[in-house]
Amino acid sequence: MASEGNTNVLLASNRGPVSFIHADDGSLTCRGGAGGLASALAAVPSEVDATWVCAALSEADRAAAASAPRGRLDLAGYDTGTVPVRLLDIDPHIFAQAYNGIANSTLWFVHHMLFDMADQPVFDATFRQQWAAYGDYNAAFADALAEEAGPGTRVLVQDYHLSLTPGLLRERRPDLAIGHFSHTPWAPPDYFRLLPDDVAVALLTGVLAADYASFLTARWAEAFLSCCEVVLGASVDRRRGLVEHAGHQTKVGVNPLGVDAASFRARADQPDVRDRMAGLRSLVGGRKLLVRVDRAELSKNIVRGLLAYRDLLRRHPEWQGRVVHVALAYPSRHDLDKYREYSAAVHRVGKEIIDEFASPDWDPLILSVDDDYARSLAAYRMAHVALVNPLRDGMNLVAKEIPTVSDDGCALVLSREAGAAVELGEDSLLVNPFDIQETADALHVALSMSPAERKARNSRLAMRAGAHPPGRWLADQLAELTKY
Repeated sequence: MASEGNTNVLLASNRGPVSFIHADDGSLTCRGGAGGLASALAAVPSEVDATWVCAALSEADRAAAASAPRGRLDLAGYDTGTVPVRLLDIDPHIFAQAYNGIANSTLWFVHHMLFDMADQPVFDATFRQQWAAYGDYNAAFADALAEEAGPGTRVLVQDYHLSLTPGLLRERRPDLAIGHFSHTPWAPPDYFRLLPDDVAVALLTGVLAADYASFLTARWAEAFLSCCEVVLGASVDRRRGLVEHAGHQTKVGVNPLGVDAASFRARADQPDVRDRMAGLRSLVGGRKLLVRVDRAELSKNIVRGLLAYRDLLRRHPEWQGRVVHVALAYPSRHDLDKYREYSAAVHRVGKEIIDEFASPDWDPLILSVDDDYARSLAAYRMAHVALVNPLRDGMNLVAKEIPTVSDDGCALVLSREAGAAVELGEDSLLVNPFDIQETADALHVALSMSPAERKARNSRLAMRAGAHPPGRWLADQLAELTKY
């Protein structure tokens, strides 16, 4: 395919840096995109000539893409920030099957090891239709990237949505330097082999078509290397992080992702955050504040966190009336039955805690499902204890964000299954996320911790949280691709 572009860096991800809504008069309004990935990729150095390729996620997004030449929003006059954006208008049926059927209901479940294997997964004719759509979705990205890439372009492909894209792009443009980054964990071979054999092979060979494949921690990189070895029979050099397969060599690396501390602290000190802090103070009073902030996503383990809080109040009644748990659990993937059921379970357990312990002058739990970012930042700043207990997580930036902006020092109770535990474990209280009593005991220790110890631990956590800001994370990957 002939090249039409002249950019020297291409970023590819499902979600982009902007989204659109229809105004009351029918016009399109452009606004900044949400999510940690968008924030991380937005840290493109100003001297880099980059273009961002992403998918239209809504009808308004599709209308914007249709109104722009080749979906290039910048060419239609839309303000996309510092990076031009090409928005792909992928057929909604194909997108839904690829995104919900494969990415979020299969690959997410595999890498986070979430399947209840007595019932799931079931790989039938419906799955095969979804898998074909996933191939079409990845091919749409490969086509667009091939068109946009000039000679010598470096391409960074992001995450499990686009696992096939490096291979499809390599077929179209073998001259390009291609990277793939996984923001999730990677499943170990025994679990990865739940997938149909041809699907497992296609995912691995898709990523291995990249020159550089990287992960958030060495644990996830090691799991990928093991899958390459066991499933593909590839030649793996662990010492050098190299995989050779089908005549191509891929470097496998680790690129941790942290917080841009200065800009994050500045955002957390805006008037809307200070207003939310005043509101929280009126609810909490002088009590200790235990905070968690998550999407209501299966891997985040909110229900067990609530059960641990209930166990704390039962086995340590001295905390009754002295602590308030603020749990901000934002809606996630409500078009999937499993997620609706999980959100209902969160609410059910939350109500049980309130019914058991609430008194006229004490609300033990404030459970909110409103997506209020300023309120989250307010809770970050005020927390005495933070609970971050995912079943399995690629990194978990919340664990890094809270100590970065904490006003008075926050004790962190952290799942050992979060990627962040590698960097933050020494100054956190690490827990098995399945163990309710161990988590409750850690909450008791954290709530009992002296202010001096909390502050000292928090200071060290904040230092590590800011050690790999998004700009460095992105620059390190681009530097790897200059070698090819």
